[in-house]
Order: sequence, then C-alpha cells, then structure tokens
Amino acid sequence: MVSRSYSNLLELASGGSSGDPLPPLGRRLIPRVVTASGIVPDLDVSDDDADADAASAASDHSEHAPLERVIIVANQLPVRASRRAGGGWDFAWDQDSLLLQVKDSLRAHHGRADMEFVYVGGLRHDVPPAEHDEVAHELLEGFGCVPTFLPADLRSRFYHGFCKQQLWPLFHYMLPLSPELGGRFDRLLWQAYVSVNKIFADKILEVISPDEDFVWVHDYHLMVLPTFLRKRFNRVKLGFFLHSPFPSSEIYKTLPVREELLRSLLNADLIGFHTFDYARHFLSCCSRMLGLKYESQRGYIALEYYGRTVTIKILPVGVHLEQLQSVLNLPELGVKVGELLKQFHHQNRLLLLGVDDMDIFKGISLKLLAFEQLLMQHPEWRGRVVLVQIANPARGRGKDVKEVQEESDAMVKRINDAFGQPDYQPVILIDKPLQFYERMAYYVVAECCLVTAVRDGMNLIPYEYIIARQGNEKIDSILGLGPASRKKSMLVVSEFIGCSPSLSGAIRVNPWNIDSVADAMDYALEMPAGEKVLRHEKHHRYVSTHDVGYWANSCLQDLERICLDHNRRRCWGIGFGLKFRVVALDPNFKKLAVEHLVSAYRRTTKRVILLDYDGTLMPQTSFGKSPTSRTIDVLNSLCRDKNNTVFLVSAKSRMTLNEWFLPCESLGLAAEHGYFLRLRRDAEWETCVPVIDCSWKQIAEPVMKTYTETTDGSTIENKETAIVWCYEDADPDFGSCQAKELHEHLESVLSNEPVSVKAGPNLVEVKPQGVSKGLVAKRILSTMQERGDLLDFVLCVGDDRSDEDMFEVIMTAARGMSLQPEAEVFACTVGRKPSKAKYYLDDPADIVRLVQGLANVSDDDKTHAPPLAAATAAATITEVNRGTGSAPYS
Repeated sequence: MVSRSYSNLLELASGGSSGDPLPPLGRRLIPRVVTASGIVPDLDVSDDDADADAASAASDHSEHAPLERVIIVANQLPVRASRRAGGGWDFAWDQDSLLLQVKDSLRAHHGRADMEFVYVGGLRHDVPPAEHDEVAHELLEGFGCVPTFLPADLRSRFYHGFCKQQLWPLFHYMLPLSPELGGRFDRLLWQAYVSVNKIFADKILEVISPDEDFVWVHDYHLMVLPTFLRKRFNRVKLGFFLHSPFPSSEIYKTLPVREELLRSLLNADLIGFHTFDYARHFLSCCSRMLGLKYESQRGYIALEYYGRTVTIKILPVGVHLEQLQSVLNLPELGVKVGELLKQFHHQNRLLLLGVDDMDIFKGISLKLLAFEQLLMQHPEWRGRVVLVQIANPARGRGKDVKEVQEESDAMVKRINDAFGQPDYQPVILIDKPLQFYERMAYYVVAECCLVTAVRDGMNLIPYEYIIARQGNEKIDSILGLGPASRKKSMLVVSEFIGCSPSLSGAIRVNPWNIDSVADAMDYALEMPAGEKVLRHEKHHRYVSTHDVGYWANSCLQDLERICLDHNRRRCWGIGFGLKFRVVALDPNFKKLAVEHLVSAYRRTTKRVILLDYDGTLMPQTSFGKSPTSRTIDVLNSLCRDKNNTVFLVSAKSRMTLNEWFLPCESLGLAAEHGYFLRLRRDAEWETCVPVIDCSWKQIAEPVMKTYTETTDGSTIENKETAIVWCYEDADPDFGSCQAKELHEHLESVLSNEPVSVKAGPNLVEVKPQGVSKGLVAKRILSTMQERGDLLDFVLCVGDDRSDEDMFEVIMTAARGMSLQPEAEVFACTVGRKPSKAKYYLDDPADIVRLVQGLANVSDDDKTHAPPLAAATAAATITEVNRGTGSAPYS
C-alpha cells in the first residue's frame, strides 16, 4: 500500500529509507522526513526558523501546485463486492451511496472538475487475510478506495455492539433504562469502537499528504477518529459531518464516555449537522460539560478551543438529481408505472405511500394506527384509499427489529380484516427488497407520501418523492398529462426528522399523536389541486437547487476557508489518550524562559513589576485566597531591591489587601478601582483614597437581587466601587440568558449614571467609567516618565481578560518613548491561550517560582534599601485620580 506521507514509522524516526521506491499515485510524494512544524507536537523552533520554514513551504507550494484532493472516510466504502464462483472478487460502484454521489456531483461544480477523491472505509463482506493485499491493491488502483479489514468479532462488537446498541439508540433519544431498551454501557464494546477508529486512522496515514489533503469524516461510527488524526498531524485539514440526530444535553450526558466523544469531535476543524436543533444540542453539551462558549462570526457559529477555531456547519444534505433523472428515464420504470396505474388509478383508488427501514425509530406502527383511525373516522375513504408501506430491511439486528416486524404484520392483518373487501386491500406491506426504479415508480403514482419517523437524522424520501412527482416528458405521457400541466405533490412529515425544516409546504405532524396524523392524511387527500401545485413548486425549487453537490461544495468551501491559517500558527499537542487536543497560537507566543528573564533582570537597574493576584500568584481554584508565607517572603525580597518598583494589581477590596499584605514591606498596591495603598517601613498604612460617588449602587443592587432570586446558583459580589453579578454555578444556558437580560436592564436604569455595564465570563459587572487595569499600568508608566525615570525592565503577569489591557499598554510602551530604547519588556499570561502577551507560563506555581528566582537575584546583590518609587508613583496617581474624577480598574 502506497503512502503519501511515509510508509514506515521507523524510517520516519531515522530519516532513512530502504528497498525499491514506491510507485506514484498520480501525484508527487512528500518527503519521507516531514519537516513541517507542528507535526511533532513538542518540537519547539525559533521564530527565525519558523519564518524560514513558512517561506520555504509557501515557495514549494507555489512551484508545485498539486491537484486538490479529498480523503472521504466512512464506515462503508461506496462499492459493492461479490464473490466469484471460482474464487476472487468482483467490485462495482454502489450507485446508492451518498459518498459516491458526492464525487459525481462535485465534479460538475466550477473549479472541481479535476478534484481527486480517495475513499477509506470497510467492506460489507469478510475478506480472508490471505486475500487482503490483492483486494486492497485492486480497490486502490481501480476505485481509489482504501479498505479497512476488520476481524469479524471486532467488527461485530464495533458495529452491532457499540454503534447500534449504544450510540444509535442514545442519539435517537432512547435511554437504556432496562436491558430491553437499548444496550447498557459496555466497556469492552467501547474499547472495540476506539480500536476500530484507530485502524481507520492508520489506513488514512497510508495515503495522506497532511499539508495538502483535506480529510472529511462521516457519521457517528467514527467520532473519535479526529483525535487520532490530530495527534499524528497537528495541522491536518479535517472536517466531520454527523448524519444522525444529536440528542439534547439531558440525554447525551448519560453517556459514560461523553467527554471523550465531545473532545474528539472538537479536534476537527469543521463539524457539520443537518439542522440547527442538532447543532444547538451539541453546543449546549460543549457548554455544560466542557465549559466552552460559542459565538457567531459573520454568519458562522464558532467555538474557540485551545486557540483553534472550530466552526459549526448547518446544512441538510440533498439528493443526487442526475441519478434520479436517469432512473426516471429507464424503460423498466415506465413499465412499472403503467402497472401501478392499472392497479390503483384505473380502479379509482388513491395511493398513500410510506417508505421506511424496518426499525423502531421509523414509526411504521404509528403510521398504521393513524391510517386505521382515518378509515374509522372517515368511512368515505374506505375502498378508495390504499396505504402502500415499503419496509426496507433493517440495518441493525436484535430483538427490537423482530418485534417491529411482528407488530407491523399483526396490525396490517387487523386493518385488512376490518376494512378489506373482496377487491380491496387497505394496506399493502412490501417487506422484500425493491429495485430503486421500482421505488421511484411508486413515488410517481402516489398521491401523498407519509414520513412519520419518531426520530431520524435527515431522511431523503420526501426529496426523492418531489423529484419523481416532477417527472419528465416520458412520465407525463404515461400519466396522460399535457405539456402545460402543472405538477403537484403532497407530504405529511414528522416534526422529528432532519428534512422537516426545509419542507415548509409539508403538513408537519407529531407522529405520537395518532388523531393528528389521521387528520393530516384526510387534509392531504381533500386539499384543492391548486394548493397542492403551489406547495409542490415551492418544494421543487428548494430540492432542485440544494442537491448533494450543493451540500458537499458548501461544506468543502467552508473547510478550505477555515484551514487557511493552519500554517501560520504554532501548535502543541497536550493531553493523553482521547483527551488529546492541540493548542494553536500565534508564532510569536512562546514560553517564558526563566534564564532569559533573570539575565535581563541582572542587566537592568530601573525596573517595574506588575503582578495580578487571583489566578497568577494564587490559583483560581484555591478555597483559601490569602497569600502564603512564601508569597509574602518573595514579595518582600523583590521590594527590598532599591532598583525595583513592585505593584500588586488586584480586584480585591482595600480592607482585604490591607489585611493580607500588612507584613509586606514597600509593596505598592493598585486595589479596587483606584484605591492606591502604600505600606511604610514603620508598618503603618499611608492611604490615598480618591472620593468616588457610589450612589448608583442603590439603583443597581436591587435589580441584581431580583435576578439572583430567579436564577439558582447566581450570587452578588459587592465591591467597594463596583458590583458584580456572578452566575458561574447556575445553569449555563439559563444563566447566559439571564445575564443578557440583566445587562440590558442595568444599561437602561443606569443610563444617566457615570458607570459602565460590562459582561464577562459568567458575570455582569457595573463599575465607574474609564476603569481598567490598562489605565493602572498606563498611569504608573507615565508617572515614572514624568519623574525622569526611564525604565529599562518591565514585567507584567496576569491570567484573565482583565489583564489583557495591561499587556496591551506594556507592549505599546515598548514601541513608544516611555521606556529606554533597549528596555526589556515581558508581558506574560498564565496558560497557553490566545493573548496579547508575548509569553506564557503554564500555571501559578510557575509564576511563583519565576518571582522567587528574581527575588534570589536581588538577595544575592545584597541590596535591601526600600524603594521610594512605589510610594511616589502611588501618591501621584492618586492625585491624578482626584483631579480627573476617574479611577483605574483592578
């Protein structure tokens, strides 16, 4: 089997190769040793090297522009296999496969004619191991398919076990409340599911060119495959489309491996769903179980996941118009239509049609009950209406399938016994496989199509019915219609299927309401012909313009757009197993090396150090927030250095900071919204407090209390010059909804007050206008510049959004005139995440160690004189606040 990337992992590690060169696949092979940054997760290169690699890659891409290629991955290959009598295999394309229709229809789109496709998937037959190589070679050379050969027992545990017994029922809202109602979670079946996904990933590695190819994975059988691919190639261009429903968070969260599946899906660049409901449920699960927020970006819904943007695509799949038109032109279809006209229309009987798989979610029994109700309530339809129910063979197996079959047979017999006549059979159940042209013939003559599934991902039966009813000249002549005849059709569809939102002219029903479905059948039969024409024309316009080619082209266009900046970002792989994810950050964003910082610290003599507290010196998850004795000692060591001006920029109140940092000598505190405190050497506080009018709190607090009472888990934090409504412990969706309403309410009632209302992560805050940590940093730097102290060292460390303003001010100062030309500037955030800072450290423990290292340098220098700069700066900034009436934020 040929590899587009590498054929042997040992060769990749050693850089060597052996044996004869591999035959080409029609396109050039990429080098054996992959040098693109990001493929080896922990490979750290310098900025110069990264820029050089990027320039080289861009040059290589421009000189060798390969044809665009898509690797489509699904559980089943779009081929049919049959065993020859004398041995060997015969293969042919499966014309009914959606994956094959994607290729045929995409090549008709502008700019896609030369697109190359490779399929990776399984076969429906067991191939003996001795024939694996021969079959694989034949499929690759003749069909562009890479088969995944699975042992029979593994395939059974994977497909009939985890997929059909656990994922399929759960995604269709069936909880395993008892062993009879779906399978209870089985860890062995889950391991089989993961193992098969890894086998698929290994097969993809044999043919992928990671810098060029797009990979498009389909459906719930391969939901953990994105993790395996992302782990191998951090920048793989990866899309995933789910063709089944996605359940609500209340249903999904019962799955023991819920987080593993969510994180695996988020390793894709594009995640597609048929309807907004399915996408909304997925986003709700990400919010409730992973704490992720989503937002709309110019019409696209996107999730930020460790610096990567994961886009949500909502678009229902369509039918393959060319295939349907070709079937309508078949001579045998015309013959079958003539037979059905003689059987029904010539007998003055109307045909209602149902086409469903024989499984518990298609609602066949509910449809039969509704038809029975129609005949009971409307005797006029007896002898005139026939329900033809085509029951396709079930894709799964088990006790439930047998029960559905037996129940359907019993109900058909009961209805026919009750309402049948010598020449009239009310229900005709066809439970044998039909040729596709036969099914299309039934569509042509059916007065109404009934799709009453209780839950279904998409269901293209209504679309096929509309195209068949539109027909062509040949069909019109068989039906006796003139050239000017306007076509008509009628649909009764369940509210719970994916195609329902796109069929606005259909009669939508709740399949569980038998009376409602019966009334819908009667309404469809009685509807005036003119209205049926209008409904049909509306549906035909949509179906004919939103075919499978439109769907595939739109999905691939979005995937291409999303992946444009892959090579412009630095990537790291973190996490183990199925919790693996990739952090993608700006190329200039790097981990702060302690040695580099200490070296700059030793070389400089005018230093400012700005430190956040919560999440920086103290972990956010700590229940005890007071500083440790080690923190106090470290800060004291820094402050005793006469070359340092140290500020703790915190959102804590003045009284809290007074209590916590009383032992801290010479530490400047930028506290709650403009209270600047300075501890003198005699341990007495010299407090400079600007006068701030907080009378607006009397308006804001009652409003917040109202929302607190109605939002379980929300709290109010009343600070000295601000008030915050927090909903971190509330229901995420309800809390977010209440926060939006509260934000608008507060803006309305406080419109005449000198305050600003801002929404943050899980909070809504009201504070004086013009307040931010950026203003604190700006005034500290400007005050020292006014005193003639040009700084040559600035260190600013924080962890959250409020600290980003400080980082921006510090980085701007580095490019301006407020610092010495050769000043060393370090803006550092906590954690690898998108930030305006240039550096990061992993956690607060790293920050404490870093500050300890600087303190050790100061102690070694034997300099213990208290700095006067912090006191002077604090007093000066306070005077500025008094004069302007505004205060900086902390």
